[in-house]
Amino acid sequence: MRRFPPERIVCLTEETVETLYLLGEEDRIVGVSGYAVRPPQVRREKPRVSAFTSADIPRILALAPDLVLTFSDLQAGIVADLVRAGVAVHAFNHRDVAGILAMIRTVGALVDARDKAEALVRSYEDRLERVAAQARDRARLRVYFEEWDEPLISGIGWVSELVAIAGGDDVFPELARKAAAKDRIVTPEAVLAAAPEVILASWCGKRVVPSRIAARPGWSAIPAVAQDRIVEIKSPLILQPGPAALTDGLDAILQALGHPLPKADLSEQGTGSALAALPTLRLTDQHRTQLLKVPDDGWIEAARLDAHSLEVLVRRGWIRRVHADPLGRPRHDGYRRTKAAWVALGGLAASTRATVAVRLGEPS
Repeated sequence: MRRFPPERIVCLTEETVETLYLLGEEDRIVGVSGYAVRPPQVRREKPRVSAFTSADIPRILALAPDLVLTFSDLQAGIVADLVRAGVAVHAFNHRDVAGILAMIRTVGALVDARDKAEALVRSYEDRLERVAAQARDRARLRVYFEEWDEPLISGIGWVSELVAIAGGDDVFPELARKAAAKDRIVTPEAVLAAAPEVILASWCGKRVVPSRIAARPGWSAIPAVAQDRIVEIKSPLILQPGPAALTDGLDAILQALGHPLPKADLSEQGTGSALAALPTLRLTDQHRTQLLKVPDDGWIEAARLDAHSLEVLVRRGWIRRVHADPLGRPRHDGYRRTKAAWVALGGLAASTRATVAVRLGEPS
């Protein structure tokens, strides 16, 4: 790299984009993949310069990046072109949860934000541990994850791990360790023999049609089909090996298995977990009531809000946890209403996508 930390970064996959936003380092991003949708404002804030296996090399070079972040052997050709042009490139190639956490730490190190990256990773580790602990006492369900339909491709490593953390058993665990999709092809007969109780599907950006899955010859005998437990999980939530999979992707798996989402941990050790995810949940009348309990000009005791509503509100960015006080007062277990909360109370929540922020200093 010509500069450290790099001031101009191009991200050719979604997960590094989301990670930089979560670290508060989004101003360094000068170009992104066309598939980047998290957080929502990235689509209007950053120019799109690539698909997944192809990229506009002249446009990337025109952005004069200090660093380009890529992923997997599928982008090897793009990497080669950029390296020949004298561009510094870091290629990630992870396929499991440990690799996702390592990616976050590496991105943090590359932009000289190690402490923030470590805090983010610890919040994810804490949440994963809580979900796994809650799942230990539940009956485990057999799960088939379908990554593609023609041919049938089973789930990759991090997906299989998240299914296990949520309380399910991947019916093809041996294939999950295979990095290449071609090595995870399964036959309809193999799925039928595995008799999954839940079918999760995410067809790499193509809309899943549950009726087509159910209509496959012989599949009416599969418990998941017979019990109408075929669930689509959107690709941006589960098929990018980054923060989305560890948060909203895991939540989608939990919901598909019929398990409750983890409650917010309001202890000193667990404060990061609720802040780790981007907003996805809908505002309900119950949440409006909770928002109204937040004083306009003061603090509210966390005990006055039920844990689930508290987590929803924090994840939507309508109330903000304050970690430090400009006057040096002790930490408060409280929240302050934000401008986004006012919009939500005005009935405009559906069009509001405020990102979650950890505020240091005077709350706004």
